[in-house]
Amino acid sequence: MQMQSVTNLWVVFAIILIMAGCGGVAPRITVQPSNQTVTAGQTVTFSVEAEGSVPLGFQWQKGQTPIPGATASSYTTPPASTFDNGSKYSVVVANQMGKANSTAATLTVSPPGPTDVLTYHNDIARTGQNSTELTLTPGNVNAAKFGQVSYYGMDGRVDAEPLYASAVAVPNNGTHNALIVATEHDSVFALDPDSGTKIWQVTLLKSGETPSDNRLCAAVDPEIGVTSTPVIDRTQGPNGAVYVVAMSKDASGNYYQRLHALDLALGTELFGGPVDIRATYPGTGDNSDGTNVVFDPAQYMERAGLLSLNGVIYTGWASHCDNRPYTGWIIAYSENTLAQTGVFNLTPNGSDGAIWMSGAGMAADNSGYIYFGDANGDFDSALDSNGFPANGDYGNAFIKLSTSGTLAVADYFVMDNEAAENSTDWDFGSGGTMLLPDLSDISGRIFHLAVGAGKDSNLYVVNRDQMGKFSGSNSNIYQELKRALPGGVYAAPAYFNSTIYYGSVGSPIQAFAIANAKISSPAIAQTGNSFAYPGATPSISANGTVNGIVWAVENATLAVLHAYNAASLNEIYNSNQASNGRDQFGPGNKFMVPTIANGKVFVGTPSGVAVFGLLP
Repeated sequence: MQMQSVTNLWVVFAIILIMAGCGGVAPRITVQPSNQTVTAGQTVTFSVEAEGSVPLGFQWQKGQTPIPGATASSYTTPPASTFDNGSKYSVVVANQMGKANSTAATLTVSPPGPTDVLTYHNDIARTGQNSTELTLTPGNVNAAKFGQVSYYGMDGRVDAEPLYASAVAVPNNGTHNALIVATEHDSVFALDPDSGTKIWQVTLLKSGETPSDNRLCAAVDPEIGVTSTPVIDRTQGPNGAVYVVAMSKDASGNYYQRLHALDLALGTELFGGPVDIRATYPGTGDNSDGTNVVFDPAQYMERAGLLSLNGVIYTGWASHCDNRPYTGWIIAYSENTLAQTGVFNLTPNGSDGAIWMSGAGMAADNSGYIYFGDANGDFDSALDSNGFPANGDYGNAFIKLSTSGTLAVADYFVMDNEAAENSTDWDFGSGGTMLLPDLSDISGRIFHLAVGAGKDSNLYVVNRDQMGKFSGSNSNIYQELKRALPGGVYAAPAYFNSTIYYGSVGSPIQAFAIANAKISSPAIAQTGNSFAYPGATPSISANGTVNGIVWAVENATLAVLHAYNAASLNEIYNSNQASNGRDQFGPGNKFMVPTIANGKVFVGTPSGVAVFGLLP
């Protein structure tokens, strides 16, 4: 003990000498920042190595302007735009003995290739942003230059978000951009969005089958076929694969849920598909045989957008209204064999807990964890020694699911008033969840955050590394913005340029700023109009961090496509502005999510897809 104390005193003395200037050394940059070349929409990291007396301070600058918060030895830019081409980045390193200026590194930004939108809301974080849009800008999206340029009629409702795959080589038919549209009539179409021609069309019905009836629930009406947004993996099969879940029934009244893998270029079935979706899970909850709960395809619909993660397709299951018996299921399949790889049930010893999130896809991070919210259902407030529900029931929870080995809950958050919310159908899972990019606080500490909101009008922010679990108060959560979203949320948020956008029911779309790894409240901007039920799921187009546009569809007797300046949320266009109803596209549809790609905006409707772009 005495020897250790003496050693510590010598260390303290050495530090005091350095700080006092005795033997202090001014900073010297040993490794300068290097020039970087990226494609628009990508980020880039500049870094230096320096030596000298500690502590060393860093301040990065773009040109001659200091960059707020860029005070570490490396700096990662926001998504680059073509406007950033030729920008100079340097850093000043300082300590008590002086400072050193680095050489300036040049950023070269190449224009992006054609944009793909292969999954719900653009990416597995579910940010809703396309940061490689070079054609549409706040300067040309107006009624004089922009409007409806096409309408593609379909054979049923388009509840799934249209997807876009660029430059698809079609055997014996050239190369086409492909717009993938799925309908509730159990059809999938591939259209060339530039010419309007059909590349292929397939039915997902087997002989003697029809789409399902509405199962005594008006949520999807009058027929149920493909409800959830498919997902495309361009690395699978000879030409890429489109994964789709479809519901049907036969003449005897039997119901089916099937996973299909369709060739992106041809529409043909891949990997021996389709496969019937069946599952059991240990438990005594709703529809149990006494040992296992059993998945009944008649009782469920696949509402949440499909998730492709590390070669596996993840499906999440919702009920028809709240018509019991049902529980909350996640069922996983291999992308290249369609073999079932995992099953997890959220309420195996209870009931409810559906996964629907207004059609939003479950989110995922690069470490293989899945994040989502489920609806009202049984939650075991009696916890085990690790803080998890003793009987494995996670109703109304914000879930972090591990996909390493057996599917299992790695962490979760449940609000303190879960009993009241569960008993009154006031569920968290009515809205989608979204992951935020890595954020740092004022001290430079990095946080991995996710946001979610539901019917209670609160905006919940969780630390994905420590979500908070369940306790007698919500002090265990990273951040809670009470009543920030009036009317509740039946939609998904979007992210762009350190801002979160939410469209709650009966309210304007609101923009919440992020600073020092915290979300500000109240909102810094909002739209001039409000959105009736179900609110709005915004999508973003931008060129890197410039020319940001927020797009949203208003569900009404006559639906309206709106476009707003992303910084101010001032409206720059809506589809009712042009004379003689030029841009109007008929009635609305729940949970409409606009898809933006390569200068066009695609909106699913009850009878087809409306296409908007620059006018001829």
